Amino acid sequence: MALTSLYDRIISQKGSLENLVSRIPGFRGYQEMQARRKADTLLRQYLASEFQKLVDRFGRIEHEILDGGKGLRHMSRTREVKSKMQSYTDRVAAAAPKYSGMWASIKIDEEALKRIYAFDEAQIRYQMSLGKALDELEAKVESGDDFSDALDTVYDTAVEAIEAFKLREDVILELSEDL
Repeated sequence: MALTSLYDRIISQKGSLENLVSRIPGFRGYQEMQARRKADTLLRQYLASEFQKLVDRFGRIEHEILDGGKGLRHMSRTREVKSKMQSYTDRVAAAAPKYSGMWASIKIDEEALKRIYAFDEAQIRYQMSLGKALDELEAKVESGDDFSDALDTVYDTAVEAIEAFKLREDVILELSEDL
């Protein structure tokens, strides 16, 4: 049989990926696991990037607060806020590789997956909340109003985001212990 006729026969008899997947035990689960790993990594990268933008934005606001020595009494607090925001950003960024390996050994049912997705959605809400808190802080700094409460709101939101992310890690670790 000539190679070209073999090629033609193979191509003409091609089935769907669905057909292939149904014939290989465990392959569908492998694909789903790979998709989950990729999605988790993409989400972490996205969140880390967006939170880094917020940290950078806070740095610009901090510079405005401290510029010319007019806000030096706020230096300690702005450093605390920036540190919390950066800590959260770094934690999210560093989580991506760690989680991708964990998915391999964790069999996740629909309810557990919903809980994880709820925590992921919460991280996006924290990103939006931090953005709004920075809007308020920036407006108060620019207007010359007292901005202490707005600075506290940024700090408190960052701390809460860190705690929520820790809870997500706990949910994943709890799933792995159930195996």
